[in-house]
Amino acid sequence: MSLRIGDVAPNFKAETSIGNIDFYEFLGDSWGVLFSHPADYTPVCTTELGRTASLKGEFEKRNVKVLALSVDSAESHKGWIKDINETQNTNVEFPIIADEDKKIADLYDMIHPNASETLTVRSLFVISPDKKVKLMLTYPASTGRNFDEVLRVIDSLQLTAQYSVATPADWKDGEDVVVMNSIKTEDIPAKFPKGYREIKPYLRMTPQPNK
Repeated sequence: MSLRIGDVAPNFKAETSIGNIDFYEFLGDSWGVLFSHPADYTPVCTTELGRTASLKGEFEKRNVKVLALSVDSAESHKGWIKDINETQNTNVEFPIIADEDKKIADLYDMIHPNASETLTVRSLFVISPDKKVKLMLTYPASTGRNFDEVLRVIDSLQLTAQYSVATPADWKDGEDVVVMNSIKTEDIPAKFPKGYREIKPYLRMTPQPNK
């Protein structure tokens, strides 16, 4: 199965480091980040999970719940978490899914045979409260993810879900945004009372509307 942006994220039940969960029930009305790891006790993953744990407050203020996945057992995850907490000076509280039979990895197309027949690549999915896939990022096993970028994209997704805007290259929360082309120029003042700049008829900028 190959997921695409806009598809409904498949539900699943799984054993995790914090007990059994139903994915949809775990997310509830929150946004979700589901991301995979090649295996337990791997160095890059150790830093990634530590970084994610350290960003707990950032995810919470965005109403985002995080789940990790590895093809090892829940018992293995628990031992690994001790190492993560020790070496990364943090406290991993989010669940790490045990996917020994690789059913969830297959469901989310996390195993790329030309990279590895048995290990997941570094796939990351951002899932909206209506359970739609809003973002997919895939890194090779050798390259750690940029979690500042993950938070930046979540900010963009949440903003553009509420307003008729898009975010330009390298945008960060608080910066000017692009007025969608579906909005006529003459209608901009009513929709965006902070004003706008017309750089080209197809490129209109306005201050971020929720700031």
